[in-house]
Amino acid sequence: MILASLKKIDIRATLIYWMFAAIFLLFAFLLHDDGFLQSNNLLNIFRQTATITVMAVAMTFVISAAEIDLSIGGVAGLASVVGAIMLRDHGLIQGILGGLAIGFVVGSLNGLLVAHVGIPSFLVTLGMQGVAIGFAALVTNYYPIPILNDTFNAIFGSGTIGWFPGLLLWSFTAVIIGWITLTKTTFGRRVLATGGNRDAAEFNGINTKNVKFKVMLISSVVASIAGLLYAGRLQTGRYEWGAGDELSAIAAVILGGTSLFGGSGRIIGTFFGALLVGLINNGLILAGLPVSQQQIVRGLIIILAVALAKKK
Repeated sequence: MILASLKKIDIRATLIYWMFAAIFLLFAFLLHDDGFLQSNNLLNIFRQTATITVMAVAMTFVISAAEIDLSIGGVAGLASVVGAIMLRDHGLIQGILGGLAIGFVVGSLNGLLVAHVGIPSFLVTLGMQGVAIGFAALVTNYYPIPILNDTFNAIFGSGTIGWFPGLLLWSFTAVIIGWITLTKTTFGRRVLATGGNRDAAEFNGINTKNVKFKVMLISSVVASIAGLLYAGRLQTGRYEWGAGDELSAIAAVILGGTSLFGGSGRIIGTFFGALLVGLINNGLILAGLPVSQQQIVRGLIIILAVALAKKK
């Protein structure tokens, strides 16, 4: 009976929780004297992974639909720049809307090219990443755009609600909305059906092109929100914000138990996957490893994520 029950357990679905616990305990033992367990440091892990968490939740929908979005890092940077410029020249509301508009425009283009033109999402979003980064660098001439609006900074990253950091609220809100949408709504079921078997989904009346368009749009809009969170937390708009985040988000999603080949999605697993990536980054910094070695470890995380991906 026990062996039969163990065979039914999806090892990949629970592996993220075991990995998180094991690495947390390892760092707690090795880095105790470096302040790893201090409350401020643990809170910083949540703060520093908030933007990745937000993007990874949206990426869960994209990957569950058997697509990929490599443009989110570039979109985040461009949204931070456009938001900062609009905020400086026109005010708070225009700054927020300007940043969000970047996500709508890029997401609509990505969705159109992927869902209706039929170009692979890998190629579309890889090219769009370069366009976004290049345009952000062009309009700023590589200089940061300072943000002096205290209200904007308080909403997007620097503020607190009592003792509760605003960034954590953004993170938890994204996870809750993502979990409800994916597991409790018709749209979530259509996303999973589209990624699991597109032909079968269409046979059952699901407009898979519309589903794919929407997940690409959602991904870019959420990436633009993440760009505004970067801008608010760091109080500047800069084209580098979000660079490489697409890899961290994908790693978080796959480590969290979502199949790289579509058809399944685990929002709570994604949340712990993002925390694991942040936990490792934090531990490597406290351990004093140089940036080059940190990059090696992060690269190995990506490889591990792909190796653990479910196959149909």
